[in-house]
Amino acid sequence: MQRVEVKPVEYLAQLDEAIGEDRAAHGKRELKAKASEPETKDIKVSRTDSDSGYMVRDGKPKGFFYLDHRTVDGRYAIITDTHVTPANVHDSIPYLGRLDRQRERFGFNVRAVGLDAGYASAAIAKGLEDRNIYGVTGYRRPNHVEGLFHKRQFHYDRERDVYVCPNQQLLIYRTTNREGYRQYHSDQRQCRECALRQQCTRSRNATKIVTRHVWQASRDRVDAHRLEPHGKRIYKRRKETVERSFADAKQLHGHRYARMRGLVRAAEQCLLAAAAQNIKKIALLLSRVRPDGGPNRPDSATKTQLQQQLRLLTQTFCWIQALNLNR
Repeated sequence: MQRVEVKPVEYLAQLDEAIGEDRAAHGKRELKAKASEPETKDIKVSRTDSDSGYMVRDGKPKGFFYLDHRTVDGRYAIITDTHVTPANVHDSIPYLGRLDRQRERFGFNVRAVGLDAGYASAAIAKGLEDRNIYGVTGYRRPNHVEGLFHKRQFHYDRERDVYVCPNQQLLIYRTTNREGYRQYHSDQRQCRECALRQQCTRSRNATKIVTRHVWQASRDRVDAHRLEPHGKRIYKRRKETVERSFADAKQLHGHRYARMRGLVRAAEQCLLAAAAQNIKKIALLLSRVRPDGGPNRPDSATKTQLQQQLRLLTQTFCWIQALNLNR
């Protein structure tokens, strides 16, 4: 175990501003500034590769790994970005930064994105709306304690800014905490006499608390895209591009294991795999060029750009391989 400093997430300043505005709108005082000492936490560190991260996820093996955060073009399935982090870094943390990098560096006009359930967060939804991007995220089943009501059974009344419990009692706004969640509390006098109390809360003071993120409205709108016809097409296309890209990388390009130690060398392996996949993909697309274009086929105007990308990728691929041979 090793104690390390917790790095603040990129959107923290924006979240703090939103918390301040929300508290002011509810007549609450501004929160006191946090202590100047940086937050720390204990993490497991590998004895053979200290750059890797210990991953604990449902349905995944536990251990020290690296993660490849990959972005794939929705039309031709060309890999546009690959970013490697230790496995203990959540998928959603680097996403908006990598999205902005592609938009600024390559001039991409991103109109829509399809993301799996690991990116279903209020911060991602808010970031996509701020960038005027149509986002579609996979469904994430919320945590639930057996025997208690699901959170969806508490209806949020936007006009009154209250939650209504299954027994039609109101949960009133109490405060907004530092993590960006509003807290809605029930009336313990009503809860003590409620016939549904054992299905609602097991707290000693007989008070039910429901939380709501200050950006939850953005999250709800992005979640709704998944059920729209356009959103369904985007998410279906995601399975045909991103998932296929990762499958090819694992099956054909050694992506199941890190071949070298260290974050830089792991990134090098991922970049090589992405370059090799793009070379094959672009070469295949060039063989299908038609004068009038077609569904998912480049037209003549795109041919020159693809040829330039193919030459650049081939040169980069050979250059990196030469460096590896000379080590």
